[in-house]
Amino acid sequence: MQRTLFATLAVAAVAVAALAAWRAQPNAALAQPGNAHPPNGSAKAPPPPLPIAHVVLFSSGVGYFQREGEVDGNARVDLTFPGTDVNDLLKSLVLQDKGGGRVSTISYDSPDPIEKTLKSFALDLTYNPSFGQLLNQARGEKVEVTMQQSNAGQPGTLSGVILGMESQHQPHGKDLLAEVEMLNLLCAEGVRSVPLTQVQRLRFLDPALESELRRALEVLATRHDSQKKVVSLTFNGEGKRAVKVGYVVENPIWKTSYRLVIEDNGKAFLQGWAVVENTSDDDWKDVHMALVSGRPISFQMNLYDPLFIPRPKVEPELFASLRPPTFGGAMTGPGQPVAGVPPGAGFPGGGGNPNFNPGYFANNSAPVNRYNLAIQMNQLGGLGGQFGQQGGLGGQFGLQGGQGGLGQNVMIANGTSNTINNNDNYKLTYEQLQQRRQQQQEGKERAKSIGSSLSAINLKEGVTSVASAEEVGDYFKYVINEKVTLPRQKSALLPIVNDAVEAGRVSIFNESVQSKFPLLGLRFKNTSGQSLMQGPITVYEGNTYAGDARVMDLQPNEERLVAYAVDQGTEVKVEGRSAPQQLVAVKVVKGAVLATHKLRETKTYLVKNRSAQERTLIIEHPVRPDWKLVAPEKPSERSREVYRFEVKVPAGKSLTHNVVEEQSRVDHVAIGSGDDKTVRVFLSSSVVADKVKEALQKALVMRAKLSDTQRELGQLQGQLKAITEDQVRLRANFERLPPTSEAYKRYLKKFDSQETEIEDLQARIKKLQDTEKGQQKEYEDYLAALTVE
Repeated sequence: MQRTLFATLAVAAVAVAALAAWRAQPNAALAQPGNAHPPNGSAKAPPPPLPIAHVVLFSSGVGYFQREGEVDGNARVDLTFPGTDVNDLLKSLVLQDKGGGRVSTISYDSPDPIEKTLKSFALDLTYNPSFGQLLNQARGEKVEVTMQQSNAGQPGTLSGVILGMESQHQPHGKDLLAEVEMLNLLCAEGVRSVPLTQVQRLRFLDPALESELRRALEVLATRHDSQKKVVSLTFNGEGKRAVKVGYVVENPIWKTSYRLVIEDNGKAFLQGWAVVENTSDDDWKDVHMALVSGRPISFQMNLYDPLFIPRPKVEPELFASLRPPTFGGAMTGPGQPVAGVPPGAGFPGGGGNPNFNPGYFANNSAPVNRYNLAIQMNQLGGLGGQFGQQGGLGGQFGLQGGQGGLGQNVMIANGTSNTINNNDNYKLTYEQLQQRRQQQQEGKERAKSIGSSLSAINLKEGVTSVASAEEVGDYFKYVINEKVTLPRQKSALLPIVNDAVEAGRVSIFNESVQSKFPLLGLRFKNTSGQSLMQGPITVYEGNTYAGDARVMDLQPNEERLVAYAVDQGTEVKVEGRSAPQQLVAVKVVKGAVLATHKLRETKTYLVKNRSAQERTLIIEHPVRPDWKLVAPEKPSERSREVYRFEVKVPAGKSLTHNVVEEQSRVDHVAIGSGDDKTVRVFLSSSVVADKVKEALQKALVMRAKLSDTQRELGQLQGQLKAITEDQVRLRANFERLPPTSEAYKRYLKKFDSQETEIEDLQARIKKLQDTEKGQQKEYEDYLAALTVE
């Protein structure tokens, strides 16, 4: 019992989604299908309706509704609701049958169109059939017909089987003929034809057909409102007993509005009203109502529409209907001619084939193709005819061929032969077909066993009233002490709060809301002892309307600022200034200088109170990421978005309030790739520690040595380049001058001395390149390991 209670409460508090407007419609009591209508034709009185007894509304757009009533014996109760809301019903419906009863089947309308549903019944009512058309659909059914007593010789009641309907022309008046529909019945004494105009009443003797007709009419009745669906709840038991039905459906959120009266003595009085709306098709009459200020997680899931999972289609191997081929027995060995039949002779009756060998069928293992089998059997027939002419061996050959065919067929059935061409359709043998049927029968038995165990599960207890606050968990609930009556499609205001609260007058300034004037407001404390939902507050000062405010959700004893007017007696001006950034710390991490700078900004609020009363001003200053509050050290309070500073401003006076903030910014300077001037700035700063300066100075020395080596190397490479270019000029002169000329000799001497100089420069360059590599590696290794704070 407790487990069911907790499960029900979880459904009521956390349930989901959108299910509006329910209407309970009692139907005739139905027991098991065979007992739905007693033999005497009388039916049980319909059970009384299940009115709504409890309503629990949540502020998340759902509501828990509980219906309570009585049923007698085996009964069925129908609930009608919009088809779009069926998913919520399937997700949340719980039932309780008290007094020893049990909840049986819960059925609901198919999502298919109503025409498709009507066509599924034994009698099709889709197109408004006439009496005769309806009876013609019931051909072969047993009926009981009550006739009008037009003459003494006509029987009052007929029982028989419907043969069908026909039309006959019978005299009507003096010279007229009228078309009359005739019902043909097979009775105990023979076939009778009864005019439909004389049929007073007709009853189907088959209870199943009678039930089908009534069910079709019930479905047809729902067609009057195509947007509604019917769910049928079946209760099985004895005698009168109480039943309960609970469900969570979509409902408009209940809203709140408040009136706050500020009295002259500084006290305040809060009055709260709940706005409740009945958008369903049911009248709420004397219901127990509770309003929960909580937001259960709600979602929708498609449980109404059938969902099908795609499955692979597997074609069965079809062997059962394949005709077994027949093969002729071997009369001689392979390749040997048949006695009396010369090679290449024709075969009477077979068209003749000079290359045909009858031993092929019995001894050749090549596959037999069904499409050329007819040709080969035709040839075999010709051979049989020839054999018949030469000694009457046709019968013996046919017997051997039949035995060969039987052996071949057995090999196919055992799955050991490949004599069927791969292009043919495989077929099941009779034995395989019987085995598959046996497996299907075993599967049905297993499913039947599982279904029996599932049908044994029965929910004995449903939902109980969730009328106590302790059962709602972390949510707060307003219980309406008096029963509520609210007609459908009506709304109501229900009082939920009527208590004195704490509220002090303040002025609230926020530059982003109003850049010149603060707002008149209240520091409101919820001392009502209960949670307050968000909503509008109409503020009255004594008997005078002062303005409107809005409050968010409030827990007991929680404070909140509310603003309801503009304070034109107080003016605020905002000025801001920034100080130059300052270097406050330097450290070296893996060859990079991390320099920390601080930025400081000051915002000044100039406040002028022009009124004749002292003002308590609350200044809201925005909270900025990466900025630290320096002065004042602590605000009066802090929210997620603003600091709040509270200052007293005397009447007719002015004051200033300064808010100082700092931001720290870290700059990264790579020593290896940076300018030496930046590093020398750090060396000259008094903020930098001595050990950091020593590390930076050493890095500068190493960088200077490397720079000297690179400069000297560049000079030597320039000299080598100049000499190389001059040698190009000398080679050109050698080509134009005769070897015996003085100029030629002078150029040759200079060319020789340059070769010596080139060799010397190349050696010095090679040495400096090695030195540069060593200094570069030493410098980079030093920076990579350099970390000083």
